[in-house]
Amino acid sequence: MKLFDVYPLYDIEPVKGYGAYVYDGAGNRYLDLYGGHAVISIGHAHPTYVEAISRQVSLLGFYSNSVQNKLQQELADRLGEQSGLHDHQLFLINSGAEANENALKLASFHNNRSAVLALKKGFHGRTSAAVRATDNPRIQAAINQGIEVTYLELEDLDAIRNHLLSKKYTAFIVEAIQGIGGIHVADPSALLQVREWCRETDTLFISDEIQCGYGRSGMFFAYQAIPDLEPDLVTVAKGMGNGFPIGGLLIHPRFKAWHGMLGTTFGGSHLACAAGIAVLEVIEKEKLVEKTAQLGQYLMERLTEVPGLVEIRGRGLMVGIELDGPVAALRKRLLFEKHIFTGSSSDPNVIRLLPPLNIQKVQLNEFLQAFTEIMQSTPAL
Repeated sequence: MKLFDVYPLYDIEPVKGYGAYVYDGAGNRYLDLYGGHAVISIGHAHPTYVEAISRQVSLLGFYSNSVQNKLQQELADRLGEQSGLHDHQLFLINSGAEANENALKLASFHNNRSAVLALKKGFHGRTSAAVRATDNPRIQAAINQGIEVTYLELEDLDAIRNHLLSKKYTAFIVEAIQGIGGIHVADPSALLQVREWCRETDTLFISDEIQCGYGRSGMFFAYQAIPDLEPDLVTVAKGMGNGFPIGGLLIHPRFKAWHGMLGTTFGGSHLACAAGIAVLEVIEKEKLVEKTAQLGQYLMERLTEVPGLVEIRGRGLMVGIELDGPVAALRKRLLFEKHIFTGSSSDPNVIRLLPPLNIQKVQLNEFLQAFTEIMQSTPAL
């Protein structure tokens, strides 16, 4: 049987990792500034993480959600404490797409509407409603087109207001920092205004924190950099499990559940919860949110010294570097000549940096030196 060929693959196979590095079978070391799509939050093979998963799998890896699982409550308690959302409710699933899918479903249950308002350049997943809310028609099949979605620019507040006043939208979904779109930080005043219109029209405000959340921005959630911005629903995944598939939907306490409203087979398993608890333990113990803010500021300040860059965007360890031409060849040189993984975006001129939150300054300096050398030896783009 052949693998379904949907991924363009580099001729590199990591076989192990530790901290901010991965290693191939020949022992070559690569600095990981991408974290496998921002998934690796506490570094590869963190001892606390390895021990927690190993211990749990030796006891019980999985049983269904028809029985009690105290690890789910422990995860919820820790998440509430560290995020500040103590009074919220947690629904556990397996991925970011599922988190957004369930958020949109819960919104529709609430106000009995079906249209979605989303932003241009946004990315929210690849399942039915989530992919329709993603501004990329190339990855939407005909079956997804039945869901009505309007894409607008956040700067076009008049259009957003007029659409919301129609009261046909079940939800407005937004990334406080767009990831795949090219690391664009949302304007705080615009989001606050849209939030108020959502309240007035009973449109649920969904903060998609799948890539920008879990400490990556230097706040626990990226939207928390905007005082008084209180979403109805917050979606999380990626860094939540440091590579173990887990996602979550954080639900404002004003929404009430009923049995069968949402459901999942694998979500909230014993093993997934062990992974999630270990991640939060490390984030708290090693003060990774605070360190992320400090290292991100250092990285962005140092990047201003590199010649030939158009713009540097982001917050914390979620950084976009825009050049004046396509970056694909430059990223390949970084990978094959300097052994450094970086990320692409839907904007071909932007490199994304999404390293583990416990990366060290010396490793950022390793990248800065290599990146400067590549830029200096690359013809004008």
